Amino acid sequence: MKINPALNSLPVYQPGRPIEEVARELGLDAAGIIKLASNENPLGPSRLALAAMRQALKQVNLYPDGNAFYLKQKLATKLGVTPANLILGNGSNEVIEMIGHALLGGEGATAVPEVVVSQYCFAVYPIVTALFGAKLVVVPAKNHGHDLDAMLAAITPNTRIIFVANPNNPTGTIASREGLARFVNSVPADVLLAMDEAYIEFLAEPLDLLPVIRNGSKPNLLLMRTFSKIYGLAGLRIGYGIGHPDFIAALEKIRQPFNINLVAQAGALAALDDAKHVEKTRQINSRGLRLYARTFRKLGLEFIPSQANFILVRVGDGQRVFGELQKLGVIVRPMGGYQLPEWIRISIGTPKENQRCLDALEKVLK
Repeated sequence: MKINPALNSLPVYQPGRPIEEVARELGLDAAGIIKLASNENPLGPSRLALAAMRQALKQVNLYPDGNAFYLKQKLATKLGVTPANLILGNGSNEVIEMIGHALLGGEGATAVPEVVVSQYCFAVYPIVTALFGAKLVVVPAKNHGHDLDAMLAAITPNTRIIFVANPNNPTGTIASREGLARFVNSVPADVLLAMDEAYIEFLAEPLDLLPVIRNGSKPNLLLMRTFSKIYGLAGLRIGYGIGHPDFIAALEKIRQPFNINLVAQAGALAALDDAKHVEKTRQINSRGLRLYARTFRKLGLEFIPSQANFILVRVGDGQRVFGELQKLGVIVRPMGGYQLPEWIRISIGTPKENQRCLDALEKVLK
């Protein structure tokens, strides 16, 4: 067999370590380990979603609705768009890969297509870029966030996609409303602006770009969102894109049949009705962020103020601190893979988990 040569240099996404694996390796009791590594909802899924999924289990002998009719209808109503504006993916990661198929693949190109990202961007953007043999253009970060003006300046005739995560993962930074509005209006019509809004529900006053989708004034804008974070359904792998019907129709040709399983559709459908669970998640996240910020200041640690459900803190040797915290039963995320070897990323947990993490961190640093 002749393996695609692009795979030789393709980076591999490194997920957060499972609790069971850490327990087995270190000889710990899995029940006593807390995982604050993957930006998951510490409250879990809503009770409405759990009840709907249990009911759906009775029908797992059947194929799911390949077009996710009811979920698209409810999601469209909630967002004020049409079902034709929506594409569903096995996590928003699949939507990102669909974008690559649509804009970076194919034959007959006279030049290598380019993808513009910010330094400290989500790891999947470079992976998808490399997968399709495109050129990754990395724009230096500004205060650990996106330098939108520099990203605009990086556009060339070969640019096909610009990825912007707002809030950004892994830094938790956010672009100003005014700057982001100017940026959206300035991206050329032949370049797709893929706005990754996986954490947008955690923002008190986000810039609402849905009106741009509704009026069709920017056919090159695609918003990406997920049920993994605020809705607590990360294990179901369900995300979605919101864009112009013409581009969505192109992505539908790429989408795998039955990519959203039956249980995931049922859980997501019910989760949209549970506003109390979403609000409770916001509140516990906000309190957790304030606790970490206060404690980091008290300990004299540099950190990046976050607008998401995680926080980045500078601890010296990030890999060492990550390892020492694991021995104490606390799993966080080292940031060496993001070119931030002195930092760790901590997901916001329950109040009890947050305090335990901070106590363990202070012990390790001393």
